[in-house]
Amino acid sequence: MAAIVYALPFLLKGLLITLWVSAIVVALSLGIGIVFGVGLIYGPWPVKLAVRFFSDCIRGIPILVLIFIVYYGFPALGLHIVAFWAGVVALTLFKSAQVVEYVRGAVLSIPRGQMEAGMSIGLTFVQRLRYVIFPQATRRFLPPWINGVTDAVKGSALISLLGIVDLMQSINEVIGRTYEAMPLYLLGAFIYFAINYSLSSLSRRMERRYSYIRE
Repeated sequence: MAAIVYALPFLLKGLLITLWVSAIVVALSLGIGIVFGVGLIYGPWPVKLAVRFFSDCIRGIPILVLIFIVYYGFPALGLHIVAFWAGVVALTLFKSAQVVEYVRGAVLSIPRGQMEAGMSIGLTFVQRLRYVIFPQATRRFLPPWINGVTDAVKGSALISLLGIVDLMQSINEVIGRTYEAMPLYLLGAFIYFAINYSLSSLSRRMERRYSYIRE
């Protein structure tokens, strides 16, 4: 118990870093994933090919390997990037590739006639996406995306391997001082569980919220 009390201030600082990294990754990957997802569905074939290549390649690389590629590979190309942003870039790339697939699945689940109906009343392409397709696709996109957010929180623990003092690294540093490994790892697991359980509960509530809607 004494080790846990001693560790709490350090873990709080690490938790803030974890949440900050997760928030940046989620926000950036959402924007990139939506743009790339629309390009994959409606773009010309070179765009579709490029996005498909990006999505398949990135999703096929383990996150840890991707982090090391960015951190050690970018400097070899003359792009020097600090550890924090290397972790953010790697996680964002990985999550963006996943969001592309969420967008593709959600949008393609909408009948083609919806887009044609919008065109028949004179809506532009952007207006058809905004007023016709996205409102319907959103309820199908949100549950898997929120579940994907939990992966971003868990994946952020890997940035500790770059020396970033996030929640996981804070736990390791406190263990190095107190030599009390099990209680601190259990505390860290509980914190991660509390965050991800809250997100999973939100996802289930959203699924129930929209379950009454029928096509």
